[in-house]
Amino acid sequence: MAKLLLNLRGVPDDEADDVRAMLREHRIEFYETEANRWGLTAGGIWLRHDEDKSHAKDLMADYQARRFAEARAEHERQKREGTAPSTWDLLRRDPAKYLLYLALVGVIVYFSVMPFINLAR
Repeated sequence: MAKLLLNLRGVPDDEADDVRAMLREHRIEFYETEANRWGLTAGGIWLRHDEDKSHAKDLMADYQARRFAEARAEHERQKREGTAPSTWDLLRRDPAKYLLYLALVGVIVYFSVMPFINLAR
């Protein structure tokens, strides 16, 4: 029976490509499911054979540790060089998103606090 190795929700294309190449390199048979058009499922990379699961999980753990170390090193390099994006840079890049988040926080706070304010009356 097929086993899900990697849910593709939020996975960058380069990472999915790396995982596919890794599985091919180690001759692990897999197939992919596509995301549906309504966003209910994100698609995934599935192993065809149960006996490949533990080997594939070990390979994934090594790959993810390596990818994490590379990302951490890149971020540290950017911090040293002063090119790492700050919160202000992210805000300037997409102000509408942050205003929407701020409005959502305000709505949540409003509905969380109003029952207590009404009780005090």
